[in-house]
Amino acid sequence: MGVHKRYSALGRGLDALISTDDVRPQGSSTINEIEIGQIEANPNQPRREFDEEALQELANSIREIGIIQPITLRQVAEDRYQIIAGERRWRASQIAGLTAIPAYIRTIKDENVMEMALVENIQREDLNAIEIALAYEHLLSNSGMTQEKVSERVGKSRTAITNYLRLLKLPAQVQMALQKKEIDMGHARALLSIDSPSLQIKVFKEIQKNGYSVRKVEEIAKQLNSGEDVTVGKKVIASKTQLPEEFNALKERLSSFFSTKVQMTCSPKGKGKISIPFANADELERIMAALDKMND
Repeated sequence: MGVHKRYSALGRGLDALISTDDVRPQGSSTINEIEIGQIEANPNQPRREFDEEALQELANSIREIGIIQPITLRQVAEDRYQIIAGERRWRASQIAGLTAIPAYIRTIKDENVMEMALVENIQREDLNAIEIALAYEHLLSNSGMTQEKVSERVGKSRTAITNYLRLLKLPAQVQMALQKKEIDMGHARALLSIDSPSLQIKVFKEIQKNGYSVRKVEEIAKQLNSGEDVTVGKKVIASKTQLPEEFNALKERLSSFFSTKVQMTCSPKGKGKISIPFANADELERIMAALDKMND
């Protein structure tokens, strides 16, 4: 039999050392020791990747002191159980050579499993941003829940859920970097404000190359959205916004008048700006003199 021993309680003094799960009870539950081989991972588990080094460290701790907090399972067949929460400890227990592991056995409906796993991991901030986004998408697509209902269940605002779902619209290589935590949510949100996927990728590559802060990326996005080309190092990222022909004519007239290359940008909505560059104080003085002459 898979159930070896019934526990009345387990100590929690070493929770800081071993990752714990605090899943709110739904349905009935019992606590038992279950054979490792009778446990299977939840295919809808939000977590997609497990750090091998961290798993080994946890396995070493488990060898020394055992499992402090039980994992959470549901029974799917006789002597077969599926993980609701605690897959990391289950994996580490296998590495540690355990043959059985303490577990809470919960009786819940199938549609509650993903929800419980998601809530548990989000509360502990175990998931990366893309995993959370995919989990939200799964809940919305497969459970028939609305964003408002998901918001209530996971304790997050609808705005937060919407922001996570928007991440799935980013180019694949940007999503992968976010999943690997090579960039953070702030970078991702700034990139999302850029309409063109090709420009998103170009800016993303500059983030990787130069380690730009979120504020820097926001500035770049703002410039590109206003139709302005952006210079990063020796490279220019073109906004690809073409000035109307009459604007180009005006730009040339201004450049000729000030004897310098005037820059003009214009967004598709007609908003833009004119900038007059100068190389030194003498050039600035000459430009100011030209402006004064206009007022005479």
